[in-house]
Amino acid sequence: MDNSQGYFGVTPPISTSESSEREKEVTATLMEELRRQNTMESDEEARTREIVLGRLAALVKSFVKTVSQARGLSEAAAEAAGGKIFTFGSYRLGVHGPGSDIDTLCVVPKHVSREDFFDVFEGMLRNTEGVTEVSGVPDAYVPIIKLKISGIPIDFLMARLALSSIPDDLTLQDDNLLRNLDDRCIRSLGGSRVTDQILRLVPNVTVFRDALRCIKLWASRRAIYSNVNGFLGGVAWSMLVARICQLYPNAVAGAIVSLIREWPQPVLLKQIEDGPLPVRVWNPRLYPADRAHRMPIITPAYPAMCATHNVTASTQMVMTEEFKKGADIVDKVIVGTAEWSELFAKHDFFHKYRYYLQIIASTGDHELQIKWAGTVESRLRQLVMKLELVESLTLAHPFVKGFEQVAYCASDEEVRLVAQGETTEVIAKRKPEDIEGIEGARPVYSTTFYVGLGIEAKQPGSTAPRRLDISWPTTEFTKMVRGWDKFDEVKMGIMVRHIKSSALPDYVFGPGERQPKPVARKRPKQAKPAEKANNVSSDLPVTKKPRPSYNLASDSAPPSAQAVKSAENGVSAIPRAPQAVVATPTSICSVDVKDTTPALPFSESVAVATSTGAP
Repeated sequence: MDNSQGYFGVTPPISTSESSEREKEVTATLMEELRRQNTMESDEEARTREIVLGRLAALVKSFVKTVSQARGLSEAAAEAAGGKIFTFGSYRLGVHGPGSDIDTLCVVPKHVSREDFFDVFEGMLRNTEGVTEVSGVPDAYVPIIKLKISGIPIDFLMARLALSSIPDDLTLQDDNLLRNLDDRCIRSLGGSRVTDQILRLVPNVTVFRDALRCIKLWASRRAIYSNVNGFLGGVAWSMLVARICQLYPNAVAGAIVSLIREWPQPVLLKQIEDGPLPVRVWNPRLYPADRAHRMPIITPAYPAMCATHNVTASTQMVMTEEFKKGADIVDKVIVGTAEWSELFAKHDFFHKYRYYLQIIASTGDHELQIKWAGTVESRLRQLVMKLELVESLTLAHPFVKGFEQVAYCASDEEVRLVAQGETTEVIAKRKPEDIEGIEGARPVYSTTFYVGLGIEAKQPGSTAPRRLDISWPTTEFTKMVRGWDKFDEVKMGIMVRHIKSSALPDYVFGPGERQPKPVARKRPKQAKPAEKANNVSSDLPVTKKPRPSYNLASDSAPPSAQAVKSAENGVSAIPRAPQAVVATPTSICSVDVKDTTPALPFSESVAVATSTGAP
């Protein structure tokens, strides 16, 4: 237990009572529903994972031996240098499902460097039978190699300890192991150390796992499971569920799930402790940046960090709404007026908003695309925070994943269209063999991300149209991603543009989800002011309500200066600002963005200015 007072956590339990018979009944139905939802892996896949981890363990020892000998160690000393892998995340917690990745940490002795990990070990992986999609990201905040072995996704981290050898019985619990390590090694060790602490700090591991499996599925279905995009990641969800388990140590999983709500205070599984290192530990009294964290959930392993530092004002609003919706459904399940399946209903992100930002990262090479798209995604949170500063924009809601596509283009013009997000039906249906032998034909790999735009409601009595100017956030974001030290304008493309919901591509919808596109109709005469007073916008993530009217404009002043423009009527004939910020590789396509893009037709009713051209 966490302390000598006989309970887990930083405060005594709220209730030590056992769950009611009804709560036990709904827990049984919850587990049945989780099995129906295919959240449990098969015995065959479980065995495959064990084999894969065994192969990785042997490969790590071989890697350490190879580097040790290259450093001049004898064969015996190189053999004794060891090397060990640790799992963490959902696999270590026991809540992984079919097809989920295995978070893995490679621990090596002091004479093996991070450069060796990416130069030598990554090369060994590429030459290993059954290993595919190897992609190293050495300059990431937590350096990582992503790969698949026998179809099992692996996220591989590396930490170098200040030890001459790594014994097979090594554990990572001792804080002194962190001495003389750089920040990246400390961060890499954090995942495994935090996971182990979580399992030590829950009163009933089985209840914790069952409840967490439910919450993970719910968060994934509702599209609020993504640390990189400003929502909660796997570690944060795990700690949140663990804290509820501490407060209700004798409750069953169904009762634990029913108690998940938005929290008013930082979530702590144990008291924050000092340690042997001169490193920063989360402390809102000392550090202003820590005070600014939203929905803080603090890791239990030293050094304590905030696992939710990526949460923004917009993602907090989205999660708060989902917490309320989920709590309402679970309450109804408890009283018997709803089913668990309702909790796991798919998100409605692509039906929520009238306008979206579409961010397209593209290259002509598959492996390069993985790195480029990952770099763009890691910076999307910065775009969201800049959008939150724009007047008249109430919400910038990022979707939790990108959509990957490969287009086989037969000409430079087709390449240009694809990089701009204008893939035609002919291009979409084309196969690799269809472009064989065609001069200049080549594939284009693209990953497209989306941000939903919530627009401020029109003020009562207002008849003038308004203009949403997001040129500053989009331009700054494009400059930021182009500023990546490995950016190559010849090989990489980035494009940001706004689109209406009716223009969303079919691939973002599941079968039967897309509603028929509305038939174009003539614009009706403008109603009298008394008849059209309206202060509710359906651009917010709520139920369907009347939309305000906006207009197009061409200038791109910073949002603080001219975010709202007026006109005589609801539609402007002024040529609009170009719809996209484009930076595309010359080897893929050449895009010339003009300032004289024609105005949108009258059926368009929102003025969204992104930029006056390519940066």
